[in-house]
Amino acid sequence: MKKNIRIGTRGSQLALWQANFIKTEIERLFPDCDVELDIIKTTGDKITDRPLAMIGGKGLFVKEIEAALLNNDIDLAVHSMKDMPGELPKGLIIGAIPKRENPFDVLISKNKSLLSDYKKGAKIGTSSLRRASQIKHVRPDVTIESIRGNLDTRIKKLKAGDYDAIVLAAAGLRRLGQESEITEYLDEAIMIPAVGQGALCIETRENDGDIEVIMERLNHHDTWICVTGERAFLKQIEGSCHIPVACFGKIIDNEVALTAVVASVDGKELIKEKIVSPMDKVEKNGRALADRVLEKGGKKILESLNSNDG
Repeated sequence: MKKNIRIGTRGSQLALWQANFIKTEIERLFPDCDVELDIIKTTGDKITDRPLAMIGGKGLFVKEIEAALLNNDIDLAVHSMKDMPGELPKGLIIGAIPKRENPFDVLISKNKSLLSDYKKGAKIGTSSLRRASQIKHVRPDVTIESIRGNLDTRIKKLKAGDYDAIVLAAAGLRRLGQESEITEYLDEAIMIPAVGQGALCIETRENDGDIEVIMERLNHHDTWICVTGERAFLKQIEGSCHIPVACFGKIIDNEVALTAVVASVDGKELIKEKIVSPMDKVEKNGRALADRVLEKGGKKILESLNSNDG
């Protein structure tokens, strides 16, 4: 087995926490391994003044890191799973998915107000079409405003009065020890999380025997199963940050309950469907769930979004 492991990662505070977590786990499980981090700047890191949907959506935070992996400059890459496109470049695979953090979105507000408390016209900050559309569905009277930047930057903008509240992923806040900032967890009844939200993706080269041994130890079976179903949905629906889609899987009584959403940007139309699947058929049923959502009106919503983009 390889003794010197190079991990590719973005340089943000959260990305470094995630990469260092995997580094520590590898060194704990394989004491003979020497693990180093290689910080790689991605397109998503370079462009911070525009919403992701305007500059290419998913893949913006992984492409340069994947290129380093394909060039053998690094041995594995650590990403946030929700940043991963449905299709990976040829020659690369998801090697492992460690145990998932809390998968839900949260509201952070200046005065500890809940989403239901805000008056008409309140400014809610998010850069995600998925979050925006689901908020607008339950609170069509609030104003959604784009916000970019790392966690600290977004929280500073909130406290400076630029927004009444902001919506972020719970996982990042919890990982960075900022859970005390959370005002409200937005559960499935309000907002379905992004595909893979709360999970890490360890991306590797295909048939890399040296790394496969490590991946087997880092992988968490239940998380792998749920995220596999979610990503099957994403791939079938050809989802990206351009479109407000969501899918979340959880295991109940040894079966996987997958819930998915496709919504119009203004939140007026929202298609929500659920499927319960045996674990060994989760990929097939993730695709079936996508087909069901499309048939129930999702296709019309996506076609409308595509025509508006054009």
